[in-house]
Amino acid sequence: MGRTGYHTQEHRIKELEEPIICRKDNAWLGEAYYFWLEELDALYWGENAKRRTGKFGVYIGDIDCENVLDTVFNEEQYEFWVKNVEKAAKQLLKKTGSKPTLKEINDLFKDKGIWDDIDGILFQDLSQNPIHFLVEKFQYKKRIQLALYNKSKLSNFALHYVGDCN
Repeated sequence: MGRTGYHTQEHRIKELEEPIICRKDNAWLGEAYYFWLEELDALYWGENAKRRTGKFGVYIGDIDCENVLDTVFNEEQYEFWVKNVEKAAKQLLKKTGSKPTLKEINDLFKDKGIWDDIDGILFQDLSQNPIHFLVEKFQYKKRIQLALYNKSKLSNFALHYVGDCN
């Protein structure tokens, strides 16, 4: 199954030919190419988080999701995900005596090769975008990201939109 993904970056004079990998310690799903499933989320992220150049670019691409761990829509895969995160967190808590950071969890997954057999992870996080709160105190709309580990599963990557930051 394929999905369209939106990759948001600071605007550059030269268009990107491929997505930029995120290597930040606080990256939710570790070192990966991050895509939004909804264009509105990509735009919001660009307007509010990619301010360095004053403009942002949203790139679009087709992602082959046949071998992506779907923690959003697949209950069995979600339970597998939760089990692995909690197992790693408990292991690190026992070792260090404090709650692990995202970096520690992702480093453990990488060291143990937990995600080596998958091309990416589909994940839902909580949005701060007011568009997701049209009903007071009820976020009824999912904000979904895809962390792509295998760039060969991406095709038709192209600039989709350039906008101004807030």
